[in-house]
Amino acid sequence: MRTIAVLIPALLLAACSQPAPPAEPAVDAPPPMEASAAATPAAESAKAAAEPAGAAPADVPAEDARARIETLLGDAAQYEKVFNAFKTAVVGGDRAAVVEEVRFPLNIANGKKITGPGEFQRSYEKIITPAVVKAVSEQDFGKVFVNQQGVMIGDGQVWLNGQCLDQACTKTEVKVITIQ
Repeated sequence: MRTIAVLIPALLLAACSQPAPPAEPAVDAPPPMEASAAATPAAESAKAAAEPAGAAPADVPAEDARARIETLLGDAAQYEKVFNAFKTAVVGGDRAAVVEEVRFPLNIANGKKITGPGEFQRSYEKIITPAVVKAVSEQDFGKVFVNQQGVMIGDGQVWLNGQCLDQACTKTEVKVITIQ
């Protein structure tokens, strides 16, 4: 009987206590992956599977992408300009304009690289696939995923990033660096 008298208050206290909330992820942490997602470079760079392509989490304002670019990468206006030019060129099927927005060597699927514009033009249909066109056409700039590696379009089909043009990195050039 005495054991029950000691256990009841302890159990009541345990039932009423609140567990500590989980720690907030770092601001620049990549989104969590589903347990079933394959551990490949493409999967690691993709958004969480629960998030539709091109969508931002419901509690994140659309302007957050611009703020994250400013914080992590630099001039958001330069990224937006390249994003819009690339999107217009891809959706319009303007091969020459697509090439203008690409930095070579260009990373493509399966770890391969395209070394120059001529090789890109010859392999255009293999690089700019219907899946890439769909991802680019559906992406809104205000909802792109941003981390230290750059700006991601879709679920990792396209990545943009800047390159310093001077030693102090006061001038940068933003281009498409990956299409997969």
